[in-house]
Amino acid sequence: MVKPVAVLIGPPGAGKSTVGQIVAERLGVEFADTDHLVEQAERRSISDIFIEEGEKHFRDVERAVVTHALGAHAGVLALGGGAPMAPDVQRAMAGRTVVFLDVDIASAAPRIGLSQARPMLAVNPRGRWVVLMRERRATYEQLATHTVDTNNRAAAEVADEIVTLLGAGA
Repeated sequence: MVKPVAVLIGPPGAGKSTVGQIVAERLGVEFADTDHLVEQAERRSISDIFIEEGEKHFRDVERAVVTHALGAHAGVLALGGGAPMAPDVQRAMAGRTVVFLDVDIASAAPRIGLSQARPMLAVNPRGRWVVLMRERRATYEQLATHTVDTNNRAAAEVADEIVTLLGAGA
């Protein structure tokens, strides 16, 4: 079984995809984003999956894609914000190096944008984000090997900290 070098978790707007790409580049490994892998598997956007099939279908596909990636991807892996809530995914994350990218709503809001297709944030994005984070924070913290604050920080700076935490120098 292959293990990712690092698994990035956190809420929307934490910078998982952007930071993950930089970390992977600096470490000379591949980067994968499970949201993108879900879209590839379904051949449609996450927003379309939610509209056409509903959240349950999305979560079923996401769980299968994420658990597979956790055992097959050797680089840096960014998980969708809700993926770590599934018990199957939590079990599959055991023994992995997990980095929780922590962020508050003030820093996340400009990164999320209100025009992007984020189905979980479609109605009242700021209020929904706060509720989701309140529901998910304890799980993120429990699963994390490392926690990195991304508030008011450039992606490159966050990536430097992660690379240092991983023991590869900055």
